[in-house]
Order: sequence, then C-alpha cells, then structure tokens
Amino acid sequence: MVEQPKDRPDPSGGAVFAAPPVISVMLIVPDADAAVTWYKTALGAAELWNLGGVAGLEISGAPFFLHEVNPGNATETSPGPAGVTSTRIEVFADDPDSVIARAVAAGATAGAEIEDHRVPWGTHRQGGFTDPFGHRWSVGDRSPLSRFPG
Repeated sequence: MVEQPKDRPDPSGGAVFAAPPVISVMLIVPDADAAVTWYKTALGAAELWNLGGVAGLEISGAPFFLHEVNPGNATETSPGPAGVTSTRIEVFADDPDSVIARAVAAGATAGAEIEDHRVPWGTHRQGGFTDPFGHRWSVGDRSPLSRFPG
C-alpha cells in the first residue's frame, strides 16, 4: 500500500497542500501545432493533451506546456518577435550529446558546445541549443540531480 502524503503548510503561510506543488514552464510559441510536432520529433516529448493553441507535453515525466502567441496581449509573445528571451530551460539526460544532436538535426540552432564543468561534486557535462521558436535550452548530465536526494 502506498502511503499518502501528509498535509503540509504552504511555506508562505497560506493554504495547506496535501502534496508539494509542482513547478513547470509554459513556452509561448507562434504556432502551437508546429511546436508540438517539433518537440515530439526533436526531444521525444509525449503529448499529454492538446486544446488547439495550448498543449501539455512531457519529457521523461517532466511536464511542460505550450501556448500560442496571444495577439491581444503584448506580454504573451514568443522570443522571436520580442527580440529577447530571459529563460533557459534545463534538461538533464544520461547522454546530453545525443539530445543536442537530435535537436539540431530537427532544426534547432546549436548553442554552447558540450563541455565538462568542474563543480563541487565533480564534473558536470553540459551544452545547449536554441529551438526554432527562440527558446534557449541547456542539456547536461544528471550529476546536479544527485546532489539533492529525493
């Protein structure tokens, strides 16, 4: 039998949660259908649901969401028309080289080359790419995750 999580107070002093909140990201894209297709091809994403213009995807159990540009709201635009992105999506994989190669083969622009970074726990291998919709992705090995037992 699986033990159910106990109620936990919200650290901000607000509501009580039966389970901890989940953090995800929603990417604004110019064409949600094209983006769904690209993320499935390039990153092996699975489609959770698609409402036409808004879709839920996941990669290895990590959910993320797509929302088509909202022409009536200037704050809901994609990085291309905005001319800037300030968010970098992080992916942790067993083989970061192949994840980046697959994304580039599907039309991403190569970013930082894979390199080994010296960190307190050893070596962290990481590189990156920019997807066709202007979002920056970093892809590294799973070593940072081992620093935080689940």
